[in-house]
Amino acid sequence: MSSVADAAVPPVARAASAGALWRLMSDPMGAGGAVIVVSFVLLALFAPWVAPYDPLKLDVLNKLQGPSLAHLAGTDQLGRDTLSRLIWGSRTALGISLTATGVAGAIGLVLGLIAGYGPRWLDGALVLVFDSLSSLPMILFALAVITVLGPGTTTLILVIVLVSIPGYARLIRAQTLTLKTADFVQAERSMGASVPRILGRHLLPNVVGPLVIVLSMDVPVVIMLEAGLSYLNLGVRPPTPSWGNILYDGYNSLRQQPTLVIAAGVPLVLSTIGFTFLGEGLRDALDPRLQVRPR
Repeated sequence: MSSVADAAVPPVARAASAGALWRLMSDPMGAGGAVIVVSFVLLALFAPWVAPYDPLKLDVLNKLQGPSLAHLAGTDQLGRDTLSRLIWGSRTALGISLTATGVAGAIGLVLGLIAGYGPRWLDGALVLVFDSLSSLPMILFALAVITVLGPGTTTLILVIVLVSIPGYARLIRAQTLTLKTADFVQAERSMGASVPRILGRHLLPNVVGPLVIVLSMDVPVVIMLEAGLSYLNLGVRPPTPSWGNILYDGYNSLRQQPTLVIAAGVPLVLSTIGFTFLGEGLRDALDPRLQVRPR
């Protein structure tokens, strides 16, 4: 009985939970990405206390000022402090990207488990839906939805969720199809375990790892999408601080104050590097082939 119970414990989940954090932080790339991501998260959470000025406060007399001790990143065309707007913009960017990818990942996780473990007719129907949504060009689909519903944060999150679900669901489906014939799942079946128990206790811990890696690498993509749509005035509406809006203001004031464009581009580059490095580190940390078993 003990050997059957040991076989029923997901070996990948047990090994991944033992030293994944240590492996992540021992990797310079993963540790650097984690530091950058945590820094942006802390800026977003504590923006009201970290930002030196009100991001919406107008000071037309000091518009388009260069970097100084009073305004470390200068001011925009309305005299608003650029650094404060960038800090508050991190809350907008991370709020939209993490919410959208989190919701899409959760829905894709459930649909992928159902498709991979359910009957073949249900699997075929869900795959058809996934393929239909994946065939739509992302940018054109986003523009069509925004045109119908109108620009705004809620519409932007809805677009990202609808576009992202098929990819996550297909990933989880592929993992589930591979694991459903594994020995520990077969052992649970022979012991009379219910389907919810098999899905929740044995399949779910094994498929979450790859999903987390993909989500971490998709966050900068969503940040860039939000910034691009906001740049086109189809995303976050002014005067809400957004990196895309700040980049657009910098483009319009490029001749008078070129540093505004640079200041707006720095957080986009850093966030992309941070989440990409974190995703690479998580991939190495959660890969069971790289885990050393104790002797």
